[in-house]
Amino acid sequence: MSGPPHKHEFGPREEDLARCVHCGFCLQACPTYVVLGLETESPRGRIALARAVSEKRIEPTPQVIAHFDLCLQCRACETACPSGVPYGRIIEDTRALVQERPDRPASWKLRSFVLRQAFAAPWRLRLGFSLLRFYQRTPIAPLARRLLPKRLRDMEAILPRLPNRFFDPPVHAAEPAGTPKATIGILSGCIMGMTHPQTHEATVRVLARNGYRVLVPRDQGCCGALHVHNGDPKAARVLARKNIDAFLASGVDYVVVNSAGCGSAMKEYGDLFAGERDEAKARRFAAIVKDVTELLDEDGFEAPKGRVEARVTYQDSCHLVHAQRISKAPRSLLRAIPGLDFVEMETPDRCCGSAGIYNVTQTEMSRRILDDKMDDVMRTNPDIVSTANPGCMLQLQLGLNLRHDDAEVLHVVELLDRAYQNEPR
Repeated sequence: MSGPPHKHEFGPREEDLARCVHCGFCLQACPTYVVLGLETESPRGRIALARAVSEKRIEPTPQVIAHFDLCLQCRACETACPSGVPYGRIIEDTRALVQERPDRPASWKLRSFVLRQAFAAPWRLRLGFSLLRFYQRTPIAPLARRLLPKRLRDMEAILPRLPNRFFDPPVHAAEPAGTPKATIGILSGCIMGMTHPQTHEATVRVLARNGYRVLVPRDQGCCGALHVHNGDPKAARVLARKNIDAFLASGVDYVVVNSAGCGSAMKEYGDLFAGERDEAKARRFAAIVKDVTELLDEDGFEAPKGRVEARVTYQDSCHLVHAQRISKAPRSLLRAIPGLDFVEMETPDRCCGSAGIYNVTQTEMSRRILDDKMDDVMRTNPDIVSTANPGCMLQLQLGLNLRHDDAEVLHVVELLDRAYQNEPR
């Protein structure tokens, strides 16, 4: 999502707002509009509200802010829009305008505080997830699931079953069998290494197998995507600078990401730093960011000889298909796996309702959207549901649990790794 230089004065940019011609192509692409059928819960309606707030024709009252809050920021409207309206940037800038107001809702203040404190130091997250893992293995957990109020039970159900070990970045680079094609730096990020360490490990193996020298820089951290989406670009820039410096100092040719939401945010660092002293460095960094499926598909990957005998459907992660415009690459990887029966959903690019922390802040709407998604998933009768983003993986697993279905949820790169592992020795 590139655009003209912009000083961070908070609020949507006039040139962005002016691109919306109110044609309505976005309406049926928007999950909240499809569910509710209300103009105010459509991209077009939210853009009208954002303009009115920006021009001070209306006040950002709690009722107005609620419409911005209900947006998933899936950016499906951007794919549908014939005018190229950068809706993601409009809603982010509008939320930043609200966050700057001292009279913003208490929930927004709390959200900003928690995101800033929790993600500022990796050890805090690791401690928190270690305590959560301990809780899940005690008799307290099943008791809590019965006694908690419904709202808290729904939130508790979102929590993943944490693995026995978290991802620890390897001290040394993973080396390919021959001369490296390039040196890769992998984003381990913040939460994914604790919820899906196996995905990071599979990513390292797959890239090394395909001729890359793979590093996991230890000085990296959260990419800042959650902060940007929740209207806190200041905090996002602090985190982004840390990652930019860590990866550029490591001398990598590419920064590879296996989380679609993180990859989207990092590719847009240039816009995040527009008008700032670090803008040129941020744009240089953004230019070498690649999704793992994108890199393998563009650069060429070794077709596995091992078989995966399974019926697989694929869920397009919103920020991969709509923000990064990548849909062919993950399918190319899946179709190259021997034995795999690939079946498309009717609407694979419709949001699953995860959307960062949306399933926590807007649990009821998230569940309604997930329910529609799971109807689509179930029609394919899959053994495995594949996707390319950890938030989607958690949400889809929740959906399968609610349907009492034992299908697996796997990242695309995990399936490719499984095929390599199944090769004859």
